[in-house]
Amino acid sequence: MRRWVRILLRTLHIITASILFGGHIFDQPVTELEPWLWGTVLSGMFIMLTDLHASFAVLLEVRGVAVVIKAILLVLVPLFWEERNLLLLTALIIGAVSSHMPKQYRHRLLFQNSRITTDMRSG
Repeated sequence: MRRWVRILLRTLHIITASILFGGHIFDQPVTELEPWLWGTVLSGMFIMLTDLHASFAVLLEVRGVAVVIKAILLVLVPLFWEERNLLLLTALIIGAVSSHMPKQYRHRLLFQNSRITTDMRSG
Protein backbone atom coordinates (compact mmCIF):
# COMPACT_ATOMS: atom_id res chain seq x y z
CA MET A 1 0.00 0.00 0.00
CA ARG A 2 2.82 2.41 0.93
CA ARG A 3 4.45 1.95 -2.47
CA TRP A 4 1.24 2.84 -4.34
CA VAL A 5 0.59 5.90 -2.21
CA ARG A 6 4.13 7.12 -2.88
CA ILE A 7 3.83 6.43 -6.62
CA LEU A 8 0.58 8.41 -6.72
CA LEU A 9 2.11 11.28 -4.75
CA ARG A 10 5.24 11.37 -6.92
CA THR A 11 3.14 11.38 -10.08
CA LEU A 12 1.01 14.24 -8.78
CA HIS A 13 4.15 16.09 -7.71
CA ILE A 14 5.79 15.74 -11.12
CA ILE A 15 2.64 16.88 -12.93
CA THR A 16 2.04 19.93 -10.75
CA ALA A 17 5.72 20.96 -10.66
CA SER A 18 5.97 20.62 -14.44
CA ILE A 19 2.93 22.79 -15.05
CA LEU A 20 4.15 25.33 -12.50
CA PHE A 21 7.60 25.53 -14.09
CA GLY A 22 6.17 25.67 -17.63
CA GLY A 23 3.79 28.40 -16.58
CA HIS A 24 6.67 30.49 -15.32
CA ILE A 25 8.75 29.79 -18.43
CA PHE A 26 5.85 30.96 -20.61
CA ASP A 27 5.17 33.94 -18.32
CA GLN A 28 1.63 33.00 -17.32
CA PRO A 29 -0.23 35.14 -14.76
CA VAL A 30 0.58 34.30 -11.14
CA THR A 31 -3.12 33.81 -10.38
CA GLU A 32 -3.24 31.02 -12.98
CA LEU A 33 -0.19 29.32 -11.43
CA GLU A 34 -1.25 29.47 -7.79
CA PRO A 35 -3.21 26.17 -7.79
CA TRP A 36 -0.20 24.41 -9.34
CA LEU A 37 2.09 25.93 -6.72
CA TRP A 38 -0.15 24.59 -3.95
CA GLY A 39 -0.37 21.20 -5.66
CA THR A 40 3.41 21.06 -5.86
CA VAL A 41 3.95 22.16 -2.26
CA LEU A 42 1.30 19.86 -0.79
CA SER A 43 2.29 16.78 -2.80
CA GLY A 44 5.94 17.38 -1.86
CA MET A 45 5.01 17.74 1.79
CA PHE A 46 3.04 14.48 1.74
CA ILE A 47 5.95 12.67 0.10
CA MET A 48 8.25 13.98 2.82
CA LEU A 49 5.75 12.97 5.51
CA THR A 50 5.75 9.39 4.21
CA ASP A 51 9.54 9.42 4.44
CA LEU A 52 9.45 10.88 7.95
CA HIS A 53 6.88 8.29 9.00
CA ALA A 54 9.38 5.58 8.04
CA SER A 55 12.37 7.28 9.68
CA PHE A 56 13.36 10.78 10.70
CA ALA A 57 16.85 9.83 9.54
CA VAL A 58 15.75 10.95 6.07
CA LEU A 59 16.56 14.51 7.17
CA LEU A 60 20.23 13.52 7.44
CA GLU A 61 20.35 11.60 4.16
CA VAL A 62 21.21 12.96 0.72
CA ARG A 63 17.56 12.79 -0.35
CA GLY A 64 16.36 14.71 2.73
CA VAL A 65 18.98 17.41 2.37
CA ALA A 66 17.98 17.72 -1.29
CA VAL A 67 14.37 18.36 -0.22
CA VAL A 68 15.48 21.06 2.21
CA ILE A 69 17.56 22.74 -0.51
CA LYS A 70 14.61 22.60 -2.93
CA ALA A 71 12.34 24.16 -0.30
CA ILE A 72 14.85 26.97 0.26
CA LEU A 73 15.00 27.61 -3.50
CA LEU A 74 11.20 27.83 -3.65
CA VAL A 75 11.11 30.27 -0.74
CA LEU A 76 13.61 32.44 -2.62
CA VAL A 77 11.34 32.74 -5.69
CA PRO A 78 9.22 35.66 -4.40
CA LEU A 79 12.35 37.42 -3.12
CA PHE A 80 14.21 37.06 -6.42
CA TRP A 81 11.28 37.11 -8.83
CA GLU A 82 13.36 37.94 -11.91
CA GLU A 83 15.47 34.83 -11.27
CA ARG A 84 12.47 32.55 -10.63
CA ASN A 85 13.00 30.42 -13.75
CA LEU A 86 16.58 29.65 -12.76
CA LEU A 87 15.56 28.91 -9.16
CA LEU A 88 12.72 26.61 -10.28
CA LEU A 89 14.93 24.88 -12.85
CA THR A 90 17.60 24.30 -10.21
CA ALA A 91 14.99 22.80 -7.85
CA LEU A 92 13.74 20.51 -10.63
CA ILE A 93 17.27 19.36 -11.47
CA ILE A 94 18.07 18.66 -7.82
CA GLY A 95 14.81 16.72 -7.51
CA ALA A 96 15.42 14.65 -10.64
CA VAL A 97 19.01 13.81 -9.75
CA SER A 98 18.38 13.08 -6.07
CA SER A 99 15.37 10.86 -6.73
CA HIS A 100 16.99 8.85 -9.52
CA MET A 101 20.47 8.30 -8.10
CA PRO A 102 21.26 4.78 -6.88
CA LYS A 103 19.81 3.88 -3.47
CA GLN A 104 23.28 3.59 -1.93
CA TYR A 105 23.86 7.30 -2.58
CA ARG A 106 20.30 8.58 -2.11
CA HIS A 107 20.10 7.00 1.37
CA ARG A 108 23.64 7.89 2.39
CA LEU A 109 23.85 9.71 5.68
CA LEU A 110 25.62 13.04 5.27
CA PHE A 111 26.05 13.43 8.98
CA GLN A 112 27.38 10.06 10.15
CA ASN A 113 26.24 8.69 13.44
CA SER A 114 26.47 4.98 14.18
CA ARG A 115 23.22 5.12 16.19
CA ILE A 116 21.12 6.33 13.25
CA THR A 117 19.36 3.70 11.17
CA THR A 118 17.95 4.67 7.79
CA ASP A 119 14.87 3.24 6.09
CA MET A 120 16.12 1.12 3.17
CA ARG A 121 12.71 -0.06 1.95
CA SER A 122 11.88 0.29 -1.71
CA GLY A 123 9.04 2.49 -2.84
